Amino acid sequence: MEFVFAVLTLAFLEIVLGIDNIMFVSLVANRLPKEERNKTRIIGLLGAMIARIILLVLMVWLIEHLRKPFFPLAGYENVEEVIEMYKSEESILHKMQLLFHTIGVREIILFAGGLFLLTKSVSEIHHKMEGEAKEVEVKTKSFIGTVIEIMLVDIVFSFDSMLTAIGITENLPAMIIAVVVAVFVMIFASKKISDFMEMHPSLEVMGLSFLVLIGVMLVLDAVHYEVPRGYIYFAVFFSLAVELINMSIQKKKIKEAKPVELKKKLKDEIKD
Repeated sequence: MEFVFAVLTLAFLEIVLGIDNIMFVSLVANRLPKEERNKTRIIGLLGAMIARIILLVLMVWLIEHLRKPFFPLAGYENVEEVIEMYKSEESILHKMQLLFHTIGVREIILFAGGLFLLTKSVSEIHHKMEGEAKEVEVKTKSFIGTVIEIMLVDIVFSFDSMLTAIGITENLPAMIIAVVVAVFVMIFASKKISDFMEMHPSLEVMGLSFLVLIGVMLVLDAVHYEVPRGYIYFAVFFSLAVELINMSIQKKKIKEAKPVELKKKLKDEIKD
């Protein structure tokens, strides 16, 4: 069940957070002749998917295998022993001293990734709240140039989703499946998703809010404070359920309001 929850959570976040990516890809592809647009979009996204999976595997490998600290504690070859001592230590001063001897490549990646997610998510939420439009300039003309640009842009846009995947689960197959599902959804349903998200921007804000949570979790993980992943799964699906109920209520209110407005309009016209 944990594997299933991980795939569903990641796929949902990948799709919601990939809306900007979808819009940019459509914008780039639209600069080509009409008959080449769909093919370019598909090839570009498939190429980006492969590149994203390779980067994801590389990042996970670095985190899992490069665990040797930069400044190991004298007399301790195994960093896990130092981490256990750090967790059980009550003195804050001794804790900080032990933490210094656990810092390595893994901790740097997690800490920097967490700060990146926090910065990006807060910045995006600010743009949404303030209503600041993003200006994107596209100058591609050739088929190959467009495919390469789609791949590069997708990798840049998906860097936050790769860090999100690492923050949510340690299961690499679940991460890869979620990436594949998200890319194929982007290929076959990009316009419908884009239209739906335009009608319900609260879903995108909700996804960005979870990036804040995951960014905090990555930072905590960097200092060896583990938070159970089940909390994230519960928070995501509970919030999504509440948002869907809210959307259903709003839709019902709009349907009920329309006949009343029409009756009022007719009465006003008759009076006139």
